Amino acid sequence: MDTPGRVKLADVAARAGVSVATVSKVVNGRYGVAKQTIATVQEVIDDLGYVGNLGASGLRNSRTNVVGILVADFEPYSSELIKGAARATNGTPYDVMAYAGGDGSGWERRSLARLGGTLIDGAVVVTPTSLDAAISLPVAAVHPHYSSTWLPHIDCDNAGGGESAATHLIELGHRRIAFIGGRQSADSSELRETGFRDAMRQAGIPVTEDLVRYSRFDPDAAHQIASALLSLPEPPTAIIAANDLTAMRVMDAARARGLRVPEDVSIVGFDDVPEALLCDPPLTTVRQPLQAMGAAAMTMLLAILDGREHDQHLRMDTELIVRSTTAPPRVSQ
Repeated sequence: MDTPGRVKLADVAARAGVSVATVSKVVNGRYGVAKQTIATVQEVIDDLGYVGNLGASGLRNSRTNVVGILVADFEPYSSELIKGAARATNGTPYDVMAYAGGDGSGWERRSLARLGGTLIDGAVVVTPTSLDAAISLPVAAVHPHYSSTWLPHIDCDNAGGGESAATHLIELGHRRIAFIGGRQSADSSELRETGFRDAMRQAGIPVTEDLVRYSRFDPDAAHQIASALLSLPEPPTAIIAANDLTAMRVMDAARARGLRVPEDVSIVGFDDVPEALLCDPPLTTVRQPLQAMGAAAMTMLLAILDGREHDQHLRMDTELIVRSTTAPPRVSQ
């Protein structure tokens, strides 16, 4: 509710001789308003001191001093990235807006269109799928689905992480190892699978293609896939999952079939979100430094906004964290 004496859109409209809808379009940077009308409305905004939202402030100052962190959903992976990105703004003139745009096609472009120019000066976008050089807002990305030569971005050594997960299981004695990937269209998932296959090839172990499935990073899909794999006449003795959340659902599927983890089946995740340590038993996983990655992406974005030199691409190391969901196979293979 507007406070007494606060200038409202209606006040601006009355002074400028236009409709409230027209003022709203100007404030939010929308199309369909003549240049002269925009100039008139902007002059009234300046005269009256309209500060009804960040958009009006942005129109007056050209900058809002707000940066966005755009994610598809607020879940453990993105939450860790947000923590790191927000920490990187400490001591800067920028405030942070975290925004969940939904997991539908083109969510990133829609989110940037809604927020860009009037609410935020730039954005860190987490796992974008459809950004290209046509966007006008400064952006730094974390784990874009497709490698890009133009978009500044941060990722981790996905191939090395997939290889270390498989090598760990091979060294424990596993030979029949399943891999549940994420989205086949995502570079991160493809590279993790590449690492898995490299480790198997180096060990002289053929990959059983029927044990390679894809969950789209969907925990429910991972549960169904794991149930099907563990129902095979010759089930896998170990499963590598696309990320920690899907790995935890794989654990649920194993328990639902009366199997023990890791005595009957070993499970490895990827990410090392806080829940990986808290689940029962604690999850063996490949750690990517999520908070550090979020901070690096934000640092990259702030450098872009301030016109400073910045990395175009930064790749961070992964680390295998061995906990309690992996052990030697129960029977010889």
